[in-house]
Amino acid sequence: MLKRNQLVLGNKSLKDVTDDVLLPLETPPSKGWLGMLAGALTIFAFYLVIIGTVIANGMGLLGVNHPIAWGTMIVTFVFWIGIGHAGTLISAILFLFRQKWRTSVARTAEAMTVFAVMTAGIFPLLHTGRPWLDYWLFPYPNQRGPLWVNFRSPLLWDVFAVSTYATVSMVFWYVGLVPDFATIRDRAKTKLKKLIYGSLSLGWRGTAKHWSHYEMVYLILAGLSTPLVLSVHTIVSFDFAVSNVPGWHTTIFPPYFVAGAIFSGFAMVVTLMTLVRMGFPQFKDYITLDHMEVMNKIIMTTGMMVGYAYGSEFFIAWYSGNMYERFAFVNRAFGPYAWSYWVMITCNVLIPQIFWFKKARRSIPLMFVVSIFVNIGMWFERFVITVTSLHRDFLPASWGMYAWSFFDGAILFGSFGMFLTFFLLYLKGVPAISIAEIKPVLGVGRQEGGHHG
Repeated sequence: MLKRNQLVLGNKSLKDVTDDVLLPLETPPSKGWLGMLAGALTIFAFYLVIIGTVIANGMGLLGVNHPIAWGTMIVTFVFWIGIGHAGTLISAILFLFRQKWRTSVARTAEAMTVFAVMTAGIFPLLHTGRPWLDYWLFPYPNQRGPLWVNFRSPLLWDVFAVSTYATVSMVFWYVGLVPDFATIRDRAKTKLKKLIYGSLSLGWRGTAKHWSHYEMVYLILAGLSTPLVLSVHTIVSFDFAVSNVPGWHTTIFPPYFVAGAIFSGFAMVVTLMTLVRMGFPQFKDYITLDHMEVMNKIIMTTGMMVGYAYGSEFFIAWYSGNMYERFAFVNRAFGPYAWSYWVMITCNVLIPQIFWFKKARRSIPLMFVVSIFVNIGMWFERFVITVTSLHRDFLPASWGMYAWSFFDGAILFGSFGMFLTFFLLYLKGVPAISIAEIKPVLGVGRQEGGHHG
C-alpha cells in the first residue's frame, strides 16, 4: 500500500480546524504584525509620493532615454504580472487535476495573485506618460471621431488580457471565500462584524443546494482561469516577440515567459508561506514541510526550463546566421550589461539546483533565501531582456546606456510596500487557509497507513 504523509498534522478535529484558521481574525493583532504593517504602510505612502512626483513632472525623472525607451516601468510590470501566476495556477490547474495538497496554500496564493496584478496594473498606465488619458486604451464608442485604439498592437492585447485575468482571479478568489465568510458571520461577537461578514457571505446557509451550486461555479471558474494563466504571460511576451528588435523576436518567448512566471510566482509563494508560518505558528500543522517541498520541486523544475530557454536563445542566435541577432546575445552576455546577465543566470539557474537535495528542499531558512534570490533573478531577467536589447541599436551612433535614477529604484521599492500592505491586511481580515477545503482532506494520509511528515 502506498504510504503518504498526512496533509494536516496534529490529529485535528473539525472544530480545531475552524479555531486555528480563525484565530488571527478573532484575536487582537500582535506587535509583530503591527510593526510589519507600519513598515509596509510607510513604504506604500512613500510610493504614492514618488508616483505623484513622476505624474506631476513627467517620465523624464526616470532613466528612460534614447535609445532605451522602455525602462523600469515595463520591467517591473512584467515582474509583478509573473508573480501573479502561481496563485491561479495552484488554485485552478491543481484543482482540476484533483491535487489535494493545494488546499492549504491555495487561498494565500490566490490572494497573492490578486495583489500582484493590482500592483502590476499601475506601471503600464504610468508608462504612457499621461495617465489621465489612460481611458483611451479601452475601445468604446467615443466622440473623438475616427480615433480608435490599434487592435494590431500587442500593448492593447495586454490591456484585455491583464484586465480579464484580474477580474477572473478576483471572482475565483471571492467565490472560494464565501463558505468561510459564513463561518465567521456565525461566530461573530459584534454586530458590525456580523453585518460585514454577513453581507460578504451572500446569504450562505450551507445547504446541499448551496454546496452544489458553489462547487459547479468553482469548477467553471477553475476551467476559465486555466487558459488565462497560460494566455496572460504569453500575451505579455508578445509585447517583445512581435517586434523587430534583435534579442526580442524569438518564437520561444511565450513558453519561456510562462515558465518564468510560474518560477517567480512559486518563489514568492514560498517566501510568503515561510513568513506566514513564522507569524502564525498554528498554521505549521496545515502548511507542512511536505507542502513546501512540493513547491520547491516546482521551483527547481521551472528553473531548469528557464535555463534551457536561455541556452536555446544563444543556439538559435548562432544557428540563424543573423549577425544582428548574434551580436545582441554576445553583447548580452559579455557587453556593458554582462553583470546583470550573470546575476540572472546565477539566481535563476544555479542557485535553485540546491533543491536536488532533500535536506535543502525541507529546510525553511534555506528555501526562504533561495526564493528571495529567485525573485531578484527574475526581476533581472526582465531587465536584461528589455535594456540589453535596446541599448545597442542597428546604428552605433545611437548606442547608449540606461540612465538609472533615484526614481527608478524608488518605484521598484515602493511597489513592494503596496503589495505587502494588502497582504498583511488580508492575513487579519480573511481566513488565510480555506476551512471548507481543509476539512474534507483531514483524514488523507491517515487511512493509507501514512506517517507524520
